[in-house]
Amino acid sequence: MPTTLPPRRPRKRRIGVKIIGNPLIVLLLIVLLWDWNWFKPIVEARASAALNRPVTIANLDVKLRWHPWIVLDDIVIANPPEMTPEMPDGSLASVGQLSVHINPWALFDGKVVLPDLIIDRLRGDLRPTPSGAGNWVLDLRPGDPNQPGLAIDIGTLSIIDGTAHVLDPAHKADFVLTAHTENADAGTEAQIIVTADGRYSAQPITAKLIGGTVLGLRDPAHPYKIDFTAANGATRIALNGTLLDPLRFGGANVSLELQGKDLAALFPLTNIPLPETPPYKLKGMLDYGEQKFRFTDFNGTVGSSDLGGDLYYLPRKDRPEITANLVSRKVVLADLAGFIGAPPGKDGAANDTKQQKAERDLQEAKATLLPDQPINLPKLRSADMHVSYKAERIETEDMPLDNIIAVLDIVDGKLTMKPLSFAVGTGAIALNISLDGQQDQVHAIADIDFRKVDLGHILKKSTIFRGTGVIAGSGRIDTTGNSLKTMLGRGDGQLKLFMTGGNLSAILIDLAGLDLGNAVLSALGIPRRTDLRCMIADFGLKDGQVDTRTLLLDTTEANVIGSGAINLSDEKIDYKLKTEPKHFNIGSLPAPIIIKGPLKSPTVAPEYKSLALRGAAAAILGIVATPLAALIPTIQLGLGEDNDCVALLKTVGAPPATTSQRGGKGK
Repeated sequence: MPTTLPPRRPRKRRIGVKIIGNPLIVLLLIVLLWDWNWFKPIVEARASAALNRPVTIANLDVKLRWHPWIVLDDIVIANPPEMTPEMPDGSLASVGQLSVHINPWALFDGKVVLPDLIIDRLRGDLRPTPSGAGNWVLDLRPGDPNQPGLAIDIGTLSIIDGTAHVLDPAHKADFVLTAHTENADAGTEAQIIVTADGRYSAQPITAKLIGGTVLGLRDPAHPYKIDFTAANGATRIALNGTLLDPLRFGGANVSLELQGKDLAALFPLTNIPLPETPPYKLKGMLDYGEQKFRFTDFNGTVGSSDLGGDLYYLPRKDRPEITANLVSRKVVLADLAGFIGAPPGKDGAANDTKQQKAERDLQEAKATLLPDQPINLPKLRSADMHVSYKAERIETEDMPLDNIIAVLDIVDGKLTMKPLSFAVGTGAIALNISLDGQQDQVHAIADIDFRKVDLGHILKKSTIFRGTGVIAGSGRIDTTGNSLKTMLGRGDGQLKLFMTGGNLSAILIDLAGLDLGNAVLSALGIPRRTDLRCMIADFGLKDGQVDTRTLLLDTTEANVIGSGAINLSDEKIDYKLKTEPKHFNIGSLPAPIIIKGPLKSPTVAPEYKSLALRGAAAAILGIVATPLAALIPTIQLGLGEDNDCVALLKTVGAPPATTSQRGGKGK
């Protein structure tokens, strides 16, 4: 039989396998033997361009897997060019080894997915440059807004032996950060622990952050836990809760607790300019959304007052923006003293501090009365703020005002408070204030309205004085300065007050702020509870000098005329009260009462050398009839048309009655 030859196809297949297999073997050999450092200059150049800072890498290797590992050894990020090489630690940061586990297939979906990131021997040296900027501030080149960058998702982060030294003289900071990963115990996740120890804002600082190593791939059933505590001087901060997106602080269910001796001490930590306050303790919820950090539903105490509300913090390159809606059920007025530069708080408060009590004692020991604490202009210019505040009830020792309503805005160093309103019974005291802090000397303008203020309501806490009546009026000051004392000492403006149906002793206390007592009232020849028909006070202010245009008190017993001046710059008063009895009174003293001396502690005594001239009441009123008549429209605006002051002035301005008008016959 003829021999059957085998088919030729298998030979071709073997030849094909050789043709295909040889390149695969060659490629495999190339891959196995390839020196990945060939790509190192490319990686260094891309990293340097991204950070705008020289970046060097000692070695680059790739471990091929379905999800490969990229291993970089001895990475160094250089300092800015202005920091010379001989300066301490000539680099910003270095990493002994960075191992990156990458999912290359996610790139097709426009994502950078790193299932694992391991950082070993992290070192950092953060300090200011000669120009004052921090060497950690990277001049990142902005990307194309029409082509957003790739989203980065990190699965597990591990840090092995991380240390960074932070030195920032501008914030009086010098501390060390450490970070490391602790392996998981039975039933628990591995944890990253970051600590801080040193000084910040010239105060000791210690802090500790505990978080999980798994950052990405979270779900509501397994949120990321966070536990952070910090102490900076007397300030304590505690964060505790969970995050669904820890890299972006998203899906937060985190409580924030703040407590300390003074809210102003939070400024170095938060850049929020707050006034000096008594000790505080606040707790609420913290989250992040709409590019803002949000501290919501917080409540607590500041001194002897309660405080609650919501606060939103928008980070910005030039100035952060803070929006707050605040409420108090009860506020003790002494707790707000820091707003005018005076030491806040009151003696005997449960959380009063020795330091603030010493500050109040020092202020009390001063011969002057007005607070001279300078306005902190850098703080005023450091943030934009929009704050609304309402206190339902005010507690004071002398003036039980009913509530406070305040709307405050600070934009680029310019402050407005419109309004700042205090309810007093059925009336109110309302102020509109503006401060321009863009210059070295603050320019301030304040307008004040007294709207049917109930004097009896103001004096209801007094154990000595009682009175009734309605006060109305207005005032204005235009001034410059950097403290309340200098502003009042340089101000121009005026104050006009009117009242009907009150008590003279109460008026003396309210206007002069002096504890005259019953002896002075007796010297004036006025009973303690005499009826007051009308009070008109018209004061002018020029360069800090308060001059009396008119001060008239018309009572059923006598008329009292005031004259003199108050120098707010020197805090000296030189004032005279002269009484004209309307009938014979043995108790009256035929001489004016002189109030003279320091505004804080003046002397009150009769002027023995100058006896008062006793004229008719109409004659005394006639002296001031012309300027008083011009005030009638203002009085009507504040008190209404039907009041004793308008009737009095119309009587003063009328011509004398004829005999026939009096019902008699001429001689």
